[in-house]
Amino acid sequence: MVIRYLEILEAIAETGTFTSAAKKLYITQSAVSHAVAELEKQAGTALFERLPKGVALTRCGASLLEESRSILTACRNLDRRMSHLEENTPVNIVSSITIASFLLPEILRDLKASFPQIQLSVRVASANTAIDILQRGNADIAFWEGAAPKGNFQTILLGSYHLCAACAPDFDLSAKAISPEQLCRYPLLLREQGSAIRDTLDNTLALAGLRAEPVWESVNSLALMKAAEAGLGITILPEKLLSDSLLLKKLRLISLDKIKMENQMLALFHKDKYITKPFQILIDQLKSKNKLYSL
Repeated sequence: MVIRYLEILEAIAETGTFTSAAKKLYITQSAVSHAVAELEKQAGTALFERLPKGVALTRCGASLLEESRSILTACRNLDRRMSHLEENTPVNIVSSITIASFLLPEILRDLKASFPQIQLSVRVASANTAIDILQRGNADIAFWEGAAPKGNFQTILLGSYHLCAACAPDFDLSAKAISPEQLCRYPLLLREQGSAIRDTLDNTLALAGLRAEPVWESVNSLALMKAAEAGLGITILPEKLLSDSLLLKKLRLISLDKIKMENQMLALFHKDKYITKPFQILIDQLKSKNKLYSL
């Protein structure tokens, strides 16, 4: 069924004649007559009573018009929105867990303050999963920790953070500064494999020919901190995540000998990605403030 035919049906019902409907829609009377003939052919019944001074809807015609109202309204609403589709399309974001915990809320708060109309959709996943989601085209932009991954990506540097080792104040350590070998002998409370934090630790230890064997592994950094506070072992997390527990003296930092770990924080998107207006706003915001964000 042609939507234009339904508009013609409505115009005839409102004006009372084929001639007046044609004038209202700026089309010929023959086009109106053709539309009515086609509709009546599809319906298998007359839709108008032909009267001496015009036409009137039959019961079938009135029923068709009633059912057509919602369709016509939807089409008109869509027509009004067509020129604003980009503005109403959300920017799909995927973020690694650590960035989503602290940095991303700050970024999006600033963005919404400047552009309250922008639509955003956020998904949080491990760093490796986040890149996989971006590569499959299920996100416009990914917030990533660590070295920039291989691929046809445009990158925006957002800052960096240091990884620190922490334990409960009364946790028994053999020395003020512990070596990589000593660290691996303690019970370790670590993020899961595939996370940026864990990858950085594993790569650092691998350079010394060592491998971490955690007694507690979790995607939840808070769970690791609580386990460390309970004296169950040593956790390795960004200092920003540990700050509250350190301030309350529920945890203390451990000096690591010959170990320095740092992760970059990046925003990534495909170089050949079509940039919508809202997406461009986000990109411009990140580029203008990339020196202000840090963990």
